[in-house]
Amino acid sequence: MKRIETTDAPGAIGPYSQGMISGGMVYTSGQIPLHPQTGSIADDIAAQTEQSCKNVGAVLAAAGSDFSKVIKTVCFLSDMGNFAVFNEVYARYFISKPARSCVAVKQLPKGVLCEIEAIAEL
Repeated sequence: MKRIETTDAPGAIGPYSQGMISGGMVYTSGQIPLHPQTGSIADDIAAQTEQSCKNVGAVLAAAGSDFSKVIKTVCFLSDMGNFAVFNEVYARYFISKPARSCVAVKQLPKGVLCEIEAIAEL
């Protein structure tokens, strides 16, 4: 087992890792749309989805993987009213159409609108 750490994605805001490698797979922690260098968060769902995807991509890259190797994602939305816009942005990154769960939750860290986690092959 190996822990993934990169400055190209936000650091963990709790007792967890950005990702872990085990058995030829990488498991990312949920990535919120926090800009890793500035700590800023955009206001709208499109920009937040874009940043969450970029953060997932950074963790995958640090592990030696990429979006084309993603097998499964779990997506969290604070409002299912954002589902269509979220999907539009998400589809530009997850071109291989991995298996996915997408659920609405009451609240996400820092009041963000979305969070994405991924499981990928190395």
